[in-house]
Amino acid sequence: MAIYSMTGYARVQVRVQDQLSYTLSLKSVNHRFLDVQLRIPNGLDALEIELRKAIKDALVRGHVDLTISVDRSSQQKSGFNLDLVSGYLAAFEAARTEFRLEGEPDLNVILRLPGALQTENRADEDLTALADSVRAQIGPLLQELKTMRSREGEALAEILNSTLDRLTEATNGVAELRPEIEQRFQDRLAQRLLAATGPEFNRQRLLEEVAVIVERSDVSEELARMHAHVGHFRELLAAGGEVGKKLDFLLQEMNREANTMLSKTGGVGGKGTRMTELGLAMKAEIEKAREQIQNVE
Repeated sequence: MAIYSMTGYARVQVRVQDQLSYTLSLKSVNHRFLDVQLRIPNGLDALEIELRKAIKDALVRGHVDLTISVDRSSQQKSGFNLDLVSGYLAAFEAARTEFRLEGEPDLNVILRLPGALQTENRADEDLTALADSVRAQIGPLLQELKTMRSREGEALAEILNSTLDRLTEATNGVAELRPEIEQRFQDRLAQRLLAATGPEFNRQRLLEEVAVIVERSDVSEELARMHAHVGHFRELLAAGGEVGKKLDFLLQEMNREANTMLSKTGGVGGKGTRMTELGLAMKAEIEKAREQIQNVE
């Protein structure tokens, strides 16, 4: 199963009848929860409930906009008032005969009479047909949206795996430097303490205290946890599904381990500077991953 991005778009144009067509569109972006906004014509209250349920059944997270745009120019059919026009023509003919007049009726004048032109209002029938059509279209359109979100998710997974590769490389670099850095730290600390206490201080006792301090500065546990977090992260990516929040939590833990390593290894000098660079590189990769994770369902 793939991971899903929360970014996607799907659209369909439908002609229901000769005089009725509409566009149904779905757009989603990242959001902490599922937030659904509908823009639909008035009179479709019952359909609104069904659409919200369909979206909630199909999606877990994201801000989703659903829009129904009706071609209103095709919703009305124009005609003329047959009785009124017939009456006018009959009256015109009767008057012309009665008074022996010349001339023919002017159609432009007739159609400008109040009530001569009529619009056939089919609002109720159109709403029913529109609702039935949207019900049939929403399922396939949601599937199209999920397909796009899946493709975006595959691209995100590739980016995240590349980020994890660089994070692992930096972590391995810290692990390689660790023995030398610890020895350097121990020697430096011993020299400073000996210089401060003088030769009369118990040297063995001093070295024991130094060993305890160095042990507290050991980053082996942080390195082990970082590798474990990276492994778990890859497993979640491979399993797919709704993993965005879990991945975000793992990245918080990784950032905590990187901060601890930096605090323990700072100020050693020499190759300790390289270790600091690697620690900062780890934090940079973690931050890049967190930016990408914000769009994972």
